[in-house]
Amino acid sequence: MDKALEALERLKAGNHRYVTEVRAPDSYTFRARRAAVAVRQEPFAIILGCSDSRAPAEIVFDQGLGDLFVIRVAGNIVAPSQIGSVEFAVHEFNTQLVVVLGHSDCGAVHATLDALKDHSEAPSPNIGSIVSRIRPSVEALLESDLKNNSEELMNQAVRSNIRASVNSLHRGSDILKPLISNGELLVVGAEYSLETGIVDFFEGIPAVSSK
Repeated sequence: MDKALEALERLKAGNHRYVTEVRAPDSYTFRARRAAVAVRQEPFAIILGCSDSRAPAEIVFDQGLGDLFVIRVAGNIVAPSQIGSVEFAVHEFNTQLVVVLGHSDCGAVHATLDALKDHSEAPSPNIGSIVSRIRPSVEALLESDLKNNSEELMNQAVRSNIRASVNSLHRGSDILKPLISNGELLVVGAEYSLETGIVDFFEGIPAVSSK
């Protein structure tokens, strides 16, 4: 767990640098770094994030080549290929921290809410597969008082979807499950604010770790 907590603090420090516009000199792509990681990679964290062009993990956490193992998919959903990618990184590199990184005003979440409200179908079966994975995490919100507050509905839906992805990683892998139970792997959820640049770690954070 110590290694995972150190990785978490490293991400928090990197995000602080990004927000305050004080970049670490070693986060840039230098020739020596390229040569080093060409031989071997040792990513200290796995980021399962959204494909949104405004939320690139390496930039928002101020990290360089070889630092992060990044999996990006619209809506930061968890399907078998994403679980397999996490399993691969954990197995190959002994990475002990996984962050599900969603972001404010997520288009995939927005599209899911619209589809549910309008009872409409996705433009294609492939997009529909993304909507269908987000749907269970946001459907109940539309049956609450939030349906009358579109801004707060969106805010809560984004976080609910992140929590669902964290839970899917906890439940969906015979490789990850025992590591999580034994404290050898930490899976947390976080939301990146498109407006402020701040990453808020809010799900699965151990009490010993500062927010």
